[in-house]
Parts: sequence; structure tokens; C-alpha cells
Amino acid sequence: MTLVTKAINLISLKKRIMNRKLLMTAGLFTLGMLLFSTTPALAQEAEATGETGVFQVLKEQFIAGDWRFMSLVLVCLILGLAFCIERIITLNIATVNTDKLVNQIEEKVASGDIEGAKELCKATPGPTASILYEGLNNSDKGIEGVEKAIVSYGSVQMGLLEKGLVWISLFIAIAPMLGFMGTVIGMIYAFDRIEAAGDLSPSIVAGGIKVALLTTVFGLIVAIILQIFYNYIVSKIDGIVNRMEDATVAFIDVMVRHQK
Repeated sequence: MTLVTKAINLISLKKRIMNRKLLMTAGLFTLGMLLFSTTPALAQEAEATGETGVFQVLKEQFIAGDWRFMSLVLVCLILGLAFCIERIITLNIATVNTDKLVNQIEEKVASGDIEGAKELCKATPGPTASILYEGLNNSDKGIEGVEKAIVSYGSVQMGLLEKGLVWISLFIAIAPMLGFMGTVIGMIYAFDRIEAAGDLSPSIVAGGIKVALLTTVFGLIVAIILQIFYNYIVSKIDGIVNRMEDATVAFIDVMVRHQK
């Protein structure tokens, strides 16, 4: 029954990863197409102002935009990058040589030093070592007890690996929405000026429309930056999960070989 549960959990995990990859790919493609459509305008403005760097133009246009919406987009970028940096650092620390760890555990188990194997897992950072520790902690319950502990605690570690991803996804979604909202409000303001002036002169509405479109551009830029980091983080998680599954299978084989 434990093996069936383990198989179901692994299948469910693989489906979740596949669905998440499809959603990320579609979102990144859409945002990329939107940014690609705005790039020529930025390049033309760079040529008109004599600037050679797009970054300088973006900085100037950010300052020229409406601070009420630009500040919100900037907050999304800062908070999103903070979560991304935290996840990247944590995942890099959690990445260990699982083959070496399993070999060291096998040496301890072969000599009957279960406590030494536990101490080795405690001293090793990362979810793989934590899962193997739980397996060793239940070694007195037999192989079925070890497998049950690994499956149960593996779900907990998977949740810890994905910690913070929901907030990054939130900022990826909110940033372009704030930009679109700024655009809509800017257009409403432009039409209010047309109504008040009773004239459709370009000079009346040009400034408002420009500010409105700038919020959309920067919202998309923030979303794309965070989406790139998000994809990198997910790829790191997938790699850790794959190595974690290989290590647990090898660990169970070790326990079977040295079962007393």
C-alpha cells in the first residue's frame, strides 16, 4: 500500500510540474510579444534624444511617468526581486552532491552506525538530507516504515522548496495589471481634458496619453524580469526534486541490502 501511495504522489508531482511549465511558457511568450512590440518605440526615442543606451531612456521615461502608478510598479519589482534572491540563495545552499551523501550513509549503515548516519544527515544542508534523516529515524520500523516516512516528509520538503513562489507569481501578474490600469486612467484623463477644452488638439492629450502608455511599458518590463527569475527558480527546484527522488530510491536500496 505504501508503494502505491508513493507512485501516486510521484505521478501527481510530475503532473504539477508539467502544468506549471506550460503556464509559465505561455505567460512568458505573451509578455515577450508585448515587450517586443514596444521596443521599436524606445529605440526611436533613444535615437531622437541622442542617447546610445536603452537603460538611460528607460530611466528618463520612468521619471516622466505618473508617480502614482510608477511607484506601485517599482514596489512590485523590489518585492519580487527580494523573493527571487531569497529563493535563489536558499536553493543554491540546498543543492548538494546526493550521490556522495548516499555513499557516506551506506558506509555508516553497513557498519551498524545508524546514529552516525543520522548525524551526517543533520550536518548536511538541503531537503534530501532531511528526508534521508527521517528514513533513518524510522529504520527500526522496517523498510515499509522507511518508505512511509520518506513519502510523507518528501511532500513537506516540496512545499518548503516552493515557498515564496506564489508571491513572485502575484507580482508577475500585478505589475502589468497596474500598468494597464494606469493606461486606462490616463486615457480617461486625456478625454476629460478634451471635453473641458472642447477641442481635439494633439497638444491637449499628448502628454496624458504618453504617461498612460509609459505605465504599461514599465509594468510589462517588471513582469518579464520577474518571469525570467521565476523560470530559473522553478528549474532549480525541478533539479533538486529529481536528485531527491534518485537519492531516496538509492537510500531504500541501501536499507534493503543492510537490513538486519
